[in-house]
Amino acid sequence: MSAKWEFEDINWSLFDPQKMDPETVRIIKAGSVIEHNGSDYGLYLKGVFEGDALLLKEIETWSQDEIKHGKVLAQWVKLADPSYDFEERFKAYVEGFPVDIHAKESIRGSRGAELLTRCMVEIGTSSFYSAVKDATDEPLLKHICTKIAADELRHYKLFYTHYLRYQKQEKIPFRKRLEIALGRLFENEGDELAFSYYTANNEKKPYNRKYYTQLYGKTVYNYYQKIHVDRGMALFCKAVGLSPQGWIHRGLSALAFKVLSSKAKAYARKLGEEQGRA
Repeated sequence: MSAKWEFEDINWSLFDPQKMDPETVRIIKAGSVIEHNGSDYGLYLKGVFEGDALLLKEIETWSQDEIKHGKVLAQWVKLADPSYDFEERFKAYVEGFPVDIHAKESIRGSRGAELLTRCMVEIGTSSFYSAVKDATDEPLLKHICTKIAADELRHYKLFYTHYLRYQKQEKIPFRKRLEIALGRLFENEGDELAFSYYTANNEKKPYNRKYYTQLYGKTVYNYYQKIHVDRGMALFCKAVGLSPQGWIHRGLSALAFKVLSSKAKAYARKLGEEQGRA
């Protein structure tokens, strides 16, 4: 697993403005506000797992990691775009996309379901930062994404370990596990990513989920290579109780990669058509 690192361990001298991609800057702005909101997500999880002393301690560490990721990404963005007011944009994001920090029960129905959902989130973030790392030519962002992706993989292991503990008690059936896991993956088409892109980039148009999902997705989905999807689907299979190798994994991976590639093209086409009509 990845070694623990701090904000000060980042080699900021690596930044090369000549290798910076403007659209990637916009994507990382969105990432900075989502990651930094680990503080509120941490409070939510502490309420859900009240009484589980071991997990509560690890949730605090996880939360601090997420906050750190947000700070590091925001600092990179400030190098790329000195006008970026992270504090203002983060406030706008939190106000528009609040987390229930007073919850005492999981919105997923049980503690085991919550942990399985967290596994899906960590699969998504680890895959995302690995994809950005391989897509960008900017050395500092590549350096940062390497560290964050490794953290997210470690977080997956953390939540998966505790999920197995709760699964012994809850015995969530396979069909339900699959429903929970797929449900969380489909939430990526919901407001969290679209609204983070909207607020972090201080967009002036009225918020429209469909439009900003397309704007975000046309860039991000093009970052993914087959290897990123293969690794992510192996972790997905492991979490739901399927073999992370073999024909099921290969089939799911091929389907997922095809869906991402198709969406990237479809979103770019739709946005182009809208611009043509404007």
